[in-house]
Amino acid sequence: MRTQVAIIGAGPSGLLLGQLLHKAGIDNVILERQTGDYVLGRIRAGILEQVTVDLMDEAGVGSRLHQEGIVHHAIELVFSGERHPIDVTGLTGGKVVTAYGQTELTRDLMEARAAAGLPTVYEAQDVSLHGFDGDSPVVRYRHKGEDVELRCDFIAGCDGFHGVARATVKDRVTEHEKVYPFGWLGVLADVPPVSPHAIVYGNSERGFSLCSMRSMTRSRYYVQCPLDDKVEAWSDQRFWDELRRRVDPELAERIVTGPSIEKSIAPLRSFVAEPMRFGRLFLAGDAAHIVPPTGAKGLNLAASDVKYLSAGLIEHYRDKSMAGIDAYSARALKRVWKAERFSWWLTTLMHRFPDTGSFGQRMQDAELDYLVHSQAASTVLAENYVGMPL
Repeated sequence: MRTQVAIIGAGPSGLLLGQLLHKAGIDNVILERQTGDYVLGRIRAGILEQVTVDLMDEAGVGSRLHQEGIVHHAIELVFSGERHPIDVTGLTGGKVVTAYGQTELTRDLMEARAAAGLPTVYEAQDVSLHGFDGDSPVVRYRHKGEDVELRCDFIAGCDGFHGVARATVKDRVTEHEKVYPFGWLGVLADVPPVSPHAIVYGNSERGFSLCSMRSMTRSRYYVQCPLDDKVEAWSDQRFWDELRRRVDPELAERIVTGPSIEKSIAPLRSFVAEPMRFGRLFLAGDAAHIVPPTGAKGLNLAASDVKYLSAGLIEHYRDKSMAGIDAYSARALKRVWKAERFSWWLTTLMHRFPDTGSFGQRMQDAELDYLVHSQAASTVLAENYVGMPL
């Protein structure tokens, strides 16, 4: 087999890259070790920066997003039993974020790829990457009992933290990591959001909480919990009771409860692998970086990687230039580290850490108070939340 770009991973970043390359007339094949149903079944983030929305439009798959996505103009911070709005749109000159579940975004991209007849190989096993330091990379894999060799010009590793792309170059990357001493217990339920046009972040003596949404009839809620907690120990009733204790009384009264359709505990991690290019192999999305979900940056960072990478590849095939490809890692990492800083800062600000102590707690309280009463500080939060410029 022969293609121009081999894409490893059929998550949002791989699918989006494939669609953008297809629009530019560049052949690509996507390899995915899981089934399509498994990929669609993964519960992930659902807050999109304008950069991501614009890329979906550029890829020709933004129609349903605009019809069903819900624009957010504000976020709300709860601490000391009171709720404080941050006018994101007003503070950023009209910028917004859009609530649209990653599952739906992935579905849109999958359907567009299938409609165009583009090749996606699901359940590709034993994938290995070769020759990317030279001019003729090869991807080998096993599919339906047969060994396959895919020759290509470039390989895009969009296969996540545990994928083969980063593992292949593990001895050549510098890894930066911070592991947080708590997790998020998340519940997905078919209930209306408590705040339809804002995300609510809570800081209480009992720990962090987050009220978000996927649609006007489906909500996603989280509470901070110990890493050794078990999902089985959290009944739906216990979760709803705990969530209400961590927000202000008025908001607690508005929370509509219902049976969970998904419940899980996720650890929090900050991680960056540098560089993001190795000859003709590129890392993108979770293969190169992980952010705590606090700032809703994971999917959006993957989209900005795809923006830089697709532009470099398109320039190469159109103009016979390597300039964009050569600049990819540095450009992507500059934005990655800004998002890592914001996610780390917001996580530090809103969570209760076991070793904070009384001084650290007073500092957190003072910073929260300053944040909501200073227009300059609120503007910094708003600018980072809607996404830094490319």
